[in-house]
Amino acid sequence: MSNDSSITQFLLLAFADTRDLQLLHFWLFLSIYLAALLGNGLIITAIACDHRLHTPLYFFLLNLSLIDLASISTTVLKSMANSLWDIRAISYAGCAAQVFLVAFLVVAEYCLLTVMAYDRYVAICQPLHYGTLLGSRACVHMAAAAWGSAFLNSLLHTTNTLSLPLCKGNAVDQFFCEIPQILKLSCSRSYLREVWLLVVSFTLAFGCFIFIMLSYVQIFRAVLRIPSEQGRHKAFSTCLPHLAVVSLFITTAMVAYLKPPSISSPSLDLVVAFLYSVVPPALNALIYSMRNQELKGALKKLIHSVVFQQQ
Repeated sequence: MSNDSSITQFLLLAFADTRDLQLLHFWLFLSIYLAALLGNGLIITAIACDHRLHTPLYFFLLNLSLIDLASISTTVLKSMANSLWDIRAISYAGCAAQVFLVAFLVVAEYCLLTVMAYDRYVAICQPLHYGTLLGSRACVHMAAAAWGSAFLNSLLHTTNTLSLPLCKGNAVDQFFCEIPQILKLSCSRSYLREVWLLVVSFTLAFGCFIFIMLSYVQIFRAVLRIPSEQGRHKAFSTCLPHLAVVSLFITTAMVAYLKPPSISSPSLDLVVAFLYSVVPPALNALIYSMRNQELKGALKKLIHSVVFQQQ
């Protein structure tokens, strides 16, 4: 296959060769997907229905749950269908859509986590200015900036990646189409443009990472100065879930995109992609609902009302 003009489809990596293992993969992914769908769906519904949760923190959390649902749907559903029907193929247009959506949703989640760190910083370190700095209009603008930045970044990377000549076949060593795997199929030296774009993106991402870390240094210093144990517990209950989500997302994404080619292998790439594209969307809802008392109360109220309405 000499160039990308002759490519009409790509072949995704199969999790297993035997039928029993393929079905096992299907049921495993289906369980994870349904858990993510249920958890994030409950959070979205609870925040939308409970007026007490109409605050900046939960507005951003609602956006995060929407991103998580879209993210896991983008990567998992096609892989499940391939295992169920014992196929590997994905159309060129389908692969391009996955490349765009994966890049878009990863960047959107990272930008939103950065905004949420700012929200926690203002709430704890500058509580008197919280209503001014994080009014409804400011929250909408910050969320729109996160989504818009992710869209432009993804559009740039997708257009550049898919314009590269592909000279190494059409077999993608991953269960979904992602930029690093498409670059492996490109001709020698032709991928350097995209590498430079990735370097610029990661420079900006590193700046966001420093901002998040500095915010939490100030947050923890402020929390430790709170005299009452109840006050410290309430502050930690809203900060620790966010910090856990940030840590899980950033570490897995950094390993996926920044690991040296010398240690790259299909099995390692598969595990890392699973950790950053499947695990966080499924666990984020659980992490937030475990520590956040307000959210747990809203979820209990929602489930209680649904159960008693059906009786």
